[in-house]
Amino acid sequence: MTDLWTLENEIAAEGYETLCGVDEAGRGPLAGPVYAAAVILPRGLVIPGLNDSKKLTEKRREELFNVICGQAEAYSIAFATVEEIEEKNILGATMLAMNRAIAGLGKKPDLALIDGNRSAGIQFPSRCVVKGDARCADIAAASILAKVSRDRVMLELAKEYPQYHFEQHKGYGTALHYAALREFGPSPVHRPSFLKKMH
Repeated sequence: MTDLWTLENEIAAEGYETLCGVDEAGRGPLAGPVYAAAVILPRGLVIPGLNDSKKLTEKRREELFNVICGQAEAYSIAFATVEEIEEKNILGATMLAMNRAIAGLGKKPDLALIDGNRSAGIQFPSRCVVKGDARCADIAAASILAKVSRDRVMLELAKEYPQYHFEQHKGYGTALHYAALREFGPSPVHRPSFLKKMH
């Protein structure tokens, strides 16, 4: 396992005192909001098990969510709605959610480290880190906060719209989800632009 602080220490050495990690969850699903989180961890803090949220079990992510919230210097979780996704497209809505998350930190970062290779539209000084959720502690923490927060919302939506089984696929395009869409049509929380490709 790579040291999740190596890259951030190198970036900090360029003169950036406060770094925050930013990641999103929910760009691909057919339903529900897109979430983003921004996190500032105390530099060098080691959280056992912290890594790319996609590699962790749901139970482990839930446990780490509480640890991160308890130990972060600052964190903020934000989202963009289905309406905003439709209006701005998913990339624009993702950037909107990320900007909201960074703005909500209560402590201004000198540089935001954005997971991935796109940062056009981020209103703060930022730098992209490809595969950041596996390379940077702050981004790994942000990926967990975003993913857990979105999953929790999808579980709530599952109670409202039980016929779609959101609790199982969290809105992603699984066979079960497509079958439900064919039977019941879309709900108000589905993303119409994502359903155009559906046959």
